[in-house]
Amino acid sequence: MKKLQIDFDFFFELLAIMSYLARFFGGLFVVSGKPKLILCEGAKSIERSLGTSTTREYDVVVVGGGIVGAASARELKLRHPKLKMAILEKENELAKHQTGHNSGVIHAGIYYKPGSLKAKLCVEGMQLMYKYCDEKKIPYKKVGKLIVATDEVEVKRLEELHQRAIENKVPDIKLIKGVEEIKKIEPHCVGLQALWSPHTGIIDYSIVTQQYGIDFKEKGGEVYLNFEVNKFEKSQDPKYPVLIQSKDGQNVKSKYVLTCGGLQSDKLAELSGCPRSPRIVPFRGEYLLLNPEKAHMIRGNIYPVPDPRFPFLGVHFTPRMDGSVWLGPNAVLAFKREGYTWADINISELADSISYPGFIKLALKFMFAGAQEVIKSAIPSLQVKSLQKFVPEISAKDVERGPAGVRAQALDISGNLIEDFVFDMYKDGDDSIGSRVLHCRNAPSPGATSSLAIAKMMVEKIESEFEI
Repeated sequence: MKKLQIDFDFFFELLAIMSYLARFFGGLFVVSGKPKLILCEGAKSIERSLGTSTTREYDVVVVGGGIVGAASARELKLRHPKLKMAILEKENELAKHQTGHNSGVIHAGIYYKPGSLKAKLCVEGMQLMYKYCDEKKIPYKKVGKLIVATDEVEVKRLEELHQRAIENKVPDIKLIKGVEEIKKIEPHCVGLQALWSPHTGIIDYSIVTQQYGIDFKEKGGEVYLNFEVNKFEKSQDPKYPVLIQSKDGQNVKSKYVLTCGGLQSDKLAELSGCPRSPRIVPFRGEYLLLNPEKAHMIRGNIYPVPDPRFPFLGVHFTPRMDGSVWLGPNAVLAFKREGYTWADINISELADSISYPGFIKLALKFMFAGAQEVIKSAIPSLQVKSLQKFVPEISAKDVERGPAGVRAQALDISGNLIEDFVFDMYKDGDDSIGSRVLHCRNAPSPGATSSLAIAKMMVEKIESEFEI
C-alpha cells in the first residue's frame, strides 16, 4: 500500500486562496500571524490555528497596526502596488492601544509652533482626514472647539495662540470676546475670551484604522494579527535578508522593515541595534464621564488655554460620537506600557521607567504637579473644580470614572519631552540588519489627525532610505 504524499506548500497555497474567497464573500475577516480558519457567525468568530513553519516573504513589512503604521502601509502600497507587503500587529486587532484609547478629536492645528512639522502635518492631515472619511462614508461630526481664557493671564496667552493659529493657516479661526459671545456657541460655558475653531471635529479613530487596513488588503497587502515581534536577525536568503521573528515562533522574511510601535517603539528600535534613548515612558490619562442627563450641556470641545509651565494640556470637555462626554484627562505614570488602570503592573517595565535618568529629572521638576495628578486620580471629584472654571453648573455628583488611555511619551536623557518626529536606523555597514530597518520612534499628538499626512512623509522617508 502506497504512503499518502502531502504537498504542504500546495495545501497552504490552496488555503490562502480559500481564505481570500471567504474574505471576499464576508466569511473570513481576520488575517492572523498563522493561517487560521475562521467561521463567522454574526459578529463572533471561532478560530482554529492550522500551524505552519512556512516563512512568508515580503518586499516591505510594517511592524505596528496603530493608525500611523496602518496609514503608512496603505500609502506605500498605493504608491507602489507591485510591492509585496505585510503589517505585523501583536494584538488580535488593529488600533488596540493608543489609537483605540484616545479622545477622538480631529485637531485643526492651533497649538503648534508656526513652521514646525507638527503644525504643517496637522492642518494638512485634518483636510485629508475629512476628505477620506467623506469618500469612505466614515461618520464624524464637526462640533468645533472653544479654547477658553478665564483670567487676564490666560487672555494674553490666548491672543498669542490666536496669532499662532493664523500663522499656521488654521481655517476660519476666530477670537470671541465676552461671556455672552461665548454662550452663543456654548450656552453653559463662561470665560473672558475664547478662540473658536469651527473645523475641529470628533471621530472614532479605530474605525478609520480598520478602514486603512481594508484598503491595504484590497490592494494585496496582508495583515498578521497576534504577531508580537521580538527579534530581527539576518536571514540566509540574500533576496530577503531580514528575518523577523515573533514571540511564539512565527517567522517572516523581508527586504525592508518600517516599525511604528507606539508604546513599544524604543524596544523595537533596540532590537536592530539602535540606542534606547529617546525612551518611551508611559503616562496614563484618565477620563471622567459626564452624567448622560447633563451631556446636552456640552455641544463641542471646550479646552483650556495651555500653561507653558507644564508639559501636558490639562482637563477639557470632549463630546464623543456615541453621545457621551469625556472630561479630562489627567496625567499619571502608568505602571505598565499598556497599563490602563492602577492594577495593571509590570515590574520590569515600571523599573525601566523610574530608573531612566530622563524620567527622574522630569519627575523632580514637576514633583508638586505630579502629586496633584495622583491625588486627583484617587479622588476624581477633585477634578471637578478645574472643570467648573468653564462650566460652573457641573458638580461632583455629575461625574463618574471613565475610560483611560496611555500616551507613549518620548523622553530624552535630560528629561525633555520630545515633541517632534524621531526616525532612527542602525547603520553598521551597508549589509547590516539595521540599515534595512527604519524606526518611527515618536509620532506625537496630533498623530491620529495627521495620520494621512504623516503617511506621505513616512513613505518619502522609506523611498529615500531604501531607494524603493
